[in-house]
Order: sequence, then structure tokens, then C-alpha cells
Amino acid sequence: MRILLWHVHGSWTTAFVQGEHEYLVPVLPGRPADGRGRARTWDWPDSVRELGPGELRRVLDTEGVDAVLLQRPHEAALLHEWTGRRAGYDVPAVYLEHDAPGGPAAATRHPLADVGVVADGRVPIVHVTQFNALMWDTGPARTAVIEHGVPDPGHRYTGERERVAAVVNEPVRRWRAAGTDVLLHVAHEVPAEVYGMGTDLLAEHLSPLGPTAAGTAGRLYDLPQPELHSRLAGARAYLHPYRWTSLGLALLEAMALGLPVLALPVTAAYAAVPPEAGVLSADPDELAAVARRWLADPAEAATYGKAAREHVLNHYSLDVFLNRWTTLLTQEVSREDRHDL
Repeated sequence: MRILLWHVHGSWTTAFVQGEHEYLVPVLPGRPADGRGRARTWDWPDSVRELGPGELRRVLDTEGVDAVLLQRPHEAALLHEWTGRRAGYDVPAVYLEHDAPGGPAAATRHPLADVGVVADGRVPIVHVTQFNALMWDTGPARTAVIEHGVPDPGHRYTGERERVAAVVNEPVRRWRAAGTDVLLHVAHEVPAEVYGMGTDLLAEHLSPLGPTAAGTAGRLYDLPQPELHSRLAGARAYLHPYRWTSLGLALLEAMALGLPVLALPVTAAYAAVPPEAGVLSADPDELAAVARRWLADPAEAATYGKAAREHVLNHYSLDVFLNRWTTLLTQEVSREDRHDL
């Protein structure tokens, strides 16, 4: 199949484009959010083509597209503006929802739930976790769940550094949702290193907390994914401090590397981190205590990490993920073939 999708979520897209299909990714001058094109910091195959709006229209006119994968509410309008095609009418479409709802979560209506093409069943909403599907009010829309798939980075864990690692993008702006206060609490107790976009803004919050946290202020990094994986593998454990997130792919990637996990028992963490793979606790003091124990006992940490890797490979298989997406998209194409559009 030939699939059109925007480059929205780098790690998720990296897994998705490992399939057997051809992928078209819009690109705009300066590579803004609506036209990032091919990834610069992930390894994508040659089957991913980046096209400007004019080229995209030409391809749709001459070669056609089998399906469009929408990930943000305004992308259907972009598709129509750039190509003249209507998602769900002129081209089969699926809407992928990456996030859990914000605000009054249990009562939050999905922004596309009542849009005609979704409400009438032409475009399904696909969730990346069962928790997301449970929490979003999607009204009459058709829904499905296709959980993440993680490319296997290999068992690279060494745990040589007596530190806890965390990956948090924009930790200051996303303070409570990202659990930045939890991260600071743990960093006050044990040596830590933090990776992600915007981590430099965290330094001023770490320095006043004492020498351990002040040391963390000097270990704030924004690295490309391959380099990030190599760095994470040397940390003794992985901290996932998020209060409210769908399911961080960085968490699953760290587990695939072989890192043991410390996390809050919220959203989909209960499914991602079984007891043998790490410790879930709503008490930051307990997370810090387990971190201290693992820093002192590398063998115990490695045992948890081995189980974490096995769990990810068994439950977040890239092959299963790609097969489920191929099946769903094939069904949507076949379904549209049965309609006179």
C-alpha cells in the first residue's frame, strides 16, 4: 500500500514505517510541525518519501494513495487544501489518537467524535492503549486499539553508571503532567541524568535542592535517538515520572535495552511494567528508596532489567504492531471499495 501520514511523533513513526508499504510524508520549507518531512534523528527506510504539497497533489493525481493516517484534528483540512481530497470520502482514512484526554478526563469528548466523517463510521479512531480507549468519549465513532510496537535495539544494558536516567521532553512546561516534581524529588535523593527536549530549563530548579540534584543539573541532555539509547544503557535504572501520559515510548525503549523501571502506577503503566520488570509506586520516597537499593545492588537491577526487556519483546512486538496496522488499513481500503464515493 501507499500510505500518507504526517511526521508527528518520531518514535511511533519510526516503528510504523518499518512495514512493507510505501509511506508519503509531507514536507514544508523550514520543516515546521505540518511539514517535518523525513526524520533527521531517527533511522527511516528508503520507503519513506517526503513530498511538498504540490508534489503530493501530483502523486495523488497520477499514482494514487491507498490510505491516509490522520493524527491531529486539522490534518483532514490540510489534506483537502493541499490535494482536493476529502479524508474518508475520496481516500480511505484512519485517525490515530496518541494521547489520553486532558482536563476532566472521564468526560472529555474526542475532538473528532461528532465530525461527520467520523460520526458516520467512515473514519475510525485508533488508540495506542486500552486506557486511552477507555477514557476518551468517542460517541458513535468506530474505534480500535493498536498498541505500540518497538524496534528491538538489542540487549545493551550495562548499568555501569550509578545513576537513574529519565527521558522527559519539555519538563518545565509540562511540569505536573510530566511528573517533573517527582523527578526532582528522586534526583534530590540519588544521582540522576535527564534526557529530552527543553531539559536545559530544568537546571535552575535542580541547583537549589542540594549537591545530588545539583550534580543532575550538569547531566541534562538532548540527544538523537541512537546516541540516546547508547547513553541510557549505561544508567543503572530508568525513571518514568509521568502522572498523565498515554504511554511513553521512551519507557518501552528503555525496557527493551534492558533497564529496570521505576514509575508511577497511573494510566497504562500497570500493563507496561509488570512486577518482575520494575516497581510502580505513588510514593516518590519509595521510588527513591528502590533506586538507592538498585544503585547498591547492580545484580538485582539487572534481573529486573532482563525481565523488562522480555516483557517488551513479548507484548510490544514490532511484527505484531505492523501486522495489525496492515490488517486495519487493508480492511479500510476494502471497506471504501464497497461504497460509491
